[in-house]
Amino acid sequence: MENIRNFCIIAHIDHGKSTLADRLIQTCGGVEAREFRDQLLDSMDLERERGITIKSNTITLPYTGKDGTKYRLNLIDTPGHVDFSHEVRRSLMSCEGALLLVDASQGVEAQTVANLYLALEYDLDLIPVINKIDLPSADVDRAREEIDSDLGLDPFEAVLCSAKTGEGVGDVLEAIVTRLPAPSGDPEAPLQALVFDAVYDVYRGVILLVRVREGTMKKGDEIYFMHTKKTYEVEEVGIRKLQPTRVDHLEAGAVGYVIAGVKSVRDITIGDTLTHDDRRAPEPLPGYQSAKSVVFASLYPIASDEYEDLAVALEKLALNDAALHYEKDSSVALGLGFRCGFLGLLHLEIVQARLEREFGLNLLLSAPTVKYKVELTDGTTKAVDNPVYFPEPSSIEATWEPYINAQIWIPERYIGPIMELCQERRGEDLQLHYLTQQRVEVKAVLPLSEVLFDFYDKLKSSTQGYGSFDYEIIGMHKSRIVKVDILVNGEPVDALAQLVHEDRARHRALQYCERLEETIPRHQFKIAIQGAIGGTIIARTTINAFRKDVTAKCYGGDISRKRKLLEKQREGKKRMKMVGSVEIPQEAFIAVLRSEAGK
Repeated sequence: MENIRNFCIIAHIDHGKSTLADRLIQTCGGVEAREFRDQLLDSMDLERERGITIKSNTITLPYTGKDGTKYRLNLIDTPGHVDFSHEVRRSLMSCEGALLLVDASQGVEAQTVANLYLALEYDLDLIPVINKIDLPSADVDRAREEIDSDLGLDPFEAVLCSAKTGEGVGDVLEAIVTRLPAPSGDPEAPLQALVFDAVYDVYRGVILLVRVREGTMKKGDEIYFMHTKKTYEVEEVGIRKLQPTRVDHLEAGAVGYVIAGVKSVRDITIGDTLTHDDRRAPEPLPGYQSAKSVVFASLYPIASDEYEDLAVALEKLALNDAALHYEKDSSVALGLGFRCGFLGLLHLEIVQARLEREFGLNLLLSAPTVKYKVELTDGTTKAVDNPVYFPEPSSIEATWEPYINAQIWIPERYIGPIMELCQERRGEDLQLHYLTQQRVEVKAVLPLSEVLFDFYDKLKSSTQGYGSFDYEIIGMHKSRIVKVDILVNGEPVDALAQLVHEDRARHRALQYCERLEETIPRHQFKIAIQGAIGGTIIARTTINAFRKDVTAKCYGGDISRKRKLLEKQREGKKRMKMVGSVEIPQEAFIAVLRSEAGK
């Protein structure tokens, strides 16, 4: 156990976590030259296309120190984006130490600070690493200053390296084995192993990723899940190299995988503790905090016969992504589907893309919304994350919406556009802190709903890519929230209802009406598309009817004949409008809802 090191790499987005992991694997001989590819630990196509890490991944590496001692390094690569911070949390629970990466050209950024606090919460030993020292714009002295002033770590303990060229990677490995502690635990004690992740395999069932804290686990053991209270027999234990590698046993301090014939994803919970059935541990390990959804949207299959496939796909995906929550939902217009909770808009995009790619589903997404709190006139309160369940305006006493504390780190020259952006988004309590002469931290209190759609994109474009952003939810503030219904021919379309702030209601309703006008085909009668709050119409567009020239057969004669024919046509259209229903094609929903999610 003295020669094991469990560590992860944490940093802001794009500071080089995956590249450093690649270099560490290469330096330790974890991959042959012909099998090497960039982003080795990013196994999903989506991760490679977007150049981001979505799922934490583990690998066990052999390393021989300068003094000749042989070590086993368990490396856990983590995501950097704020939407996947739950993955970072789970990784930190499995480690004793972490490499905190800082980009030599960008310096300390918002997520660097957020990840530092997460690591301190789990009492990890930290090694600051200044990466990208080969860049022409690298400023190592400024990076050291920021490590000292913003992170409170010793700047002279920082290891310098370039993950791209491999320079300094040997020093990073030496720092890992000399400065990070070995795991503690007793191999003879009753088994305690934390399930920190799981993947579903079609042939083997559920494969559990575990960190063994106490005791030893081997093939044939009867193990007991302390949370779900189920018992299974261990079929195989092993460690994760580039390919899973079977071993005889996993003992205290080890990170590895367990296959125990778990067939259904409902039978396990991430954060559960494994112990021996005949010699149980006195208490479970403290599980990690479950992720709280902040963005909600409904998923519907475009073909209604794919509903069962969507149910199975969500069940398997929820095992691999513990932050995804879902429950059954139905819509008059779109049929059966699921109401899902996500950690942010990027998380939503990734889940939708994975369902479409990995499970071959064609999906339609409702407009994303956050969870509001409504106080009714009878004194009761209810939480609403679906516009369908928003009460009538006459029965509402007050509404609350979630607010966030936003930290925006920008170069000093971009203060003007960022202050303007925050004020546009109903920002309050704006504060400026000069971190250095050139870098400013802007703090603002913002409604979460205003940050959802394009805030991050606007921030990046306003600061030419130099701005960084992190936030934490601080609770509910009183607000004027209304439900905007979209009426087609006087009938409300439940799938297009949305909850928005009163000041934005007309603008959003008009957007929806205009998009529907473009996509709904013309009928034999005029169609009114309206946006309404309660009984008040706030926006309207009209689709004109097909025109047939009923007077074409009249050649000359008295004008009263033409009038009679036109009157007859008008009466027919009126009658048709009363009994005819408007067919809203699937493409109309896709056009409206996709453009909303993409905005």
